Amino acid sequence: MTTNSHTLMGTAGGTFLSIIPNIQSADIFKTIVLAGVGAIVSFTISLVLKSIIKKHKK
Repeated sequence: MTTNSHTLMGTAGGTFLSIIPNIQSADIFKTIVLAGVGAIVSFTISLVLKSIIKKHKK
């Protein structure tokens, strides 16, 4: 099965352009906030686990 790159790019571009009008600014803000919270939680958990492993090895 051969895929035509023009068809693939046209489909991807059309999908992207049809999604753009449906994205609201509140959704973008919510996504940014949730990404920040997730990064902070992930960093904190990794520090806690690192300290627990360090204490457990001693």
